[in-house]
Amino acid sequence: MSKPNHYLHLEPHPIVAIVKGVDQDVEHGEDILMLGYSMVLMAPLFAPIAPPHILLPLMALCFIVSVCWARANFYTIHRRLLSSTELVTDRDLSVIKPIEDIFSQHPQYTLTVGFNPLKNLLRTAKSFLGGLLINPFWMPIFYVLGLQFAEEKQLQLLNKAVISVEKRIQYWR
Repeated sequence: MSKPNHYLHLEPHPIVAIVKGVDQDVEHGEDILMLGYSMVLMAPLFAPIAPPHILLPLMALCFIVSVCWARANFYTIHRRLLSSTELVTDRDLSVIKPIEDIFSQHPQYTLTVGFNPLKNLLRTAKSFLGGLLINPFWMPIFYVLGLQFAEEKQLQLLNKAVISVEKRIQYWR
């Protein structure tokens, strides 16, 4: 069953429904990122049966899938927010301005730019240094871990905006 493209079905009051829906989707995005972390943390369980030249690229692949899935979720939240605000004729839409501000500022770069090591020289240098300190096979893992941190920061900012709006509308229900 597919989800609707708006949040207005969750609550009778449209602003409360929008904030509740965005909050649920932000939690879902955080769960996606935690799934990526947990999959990588489970990798040592497979160390006895998988050599490092197989296991380490799989760890990087787990982060890549997690980052792409979280970014798709972020875009879905934005799309649902826009379609919900278009359907609402309420004058109280200024209350959700902090949430809309996060979407106007983030994401600061596309995933195409994020995955390009030549456009992210600082992340590439940090990954190279980490690879030199531990193992050269770890460089891609460190690089994608930096992308994972960027996605997590983006969701944390959105979560803070949702919390600030929730504090303002807590008595509207």
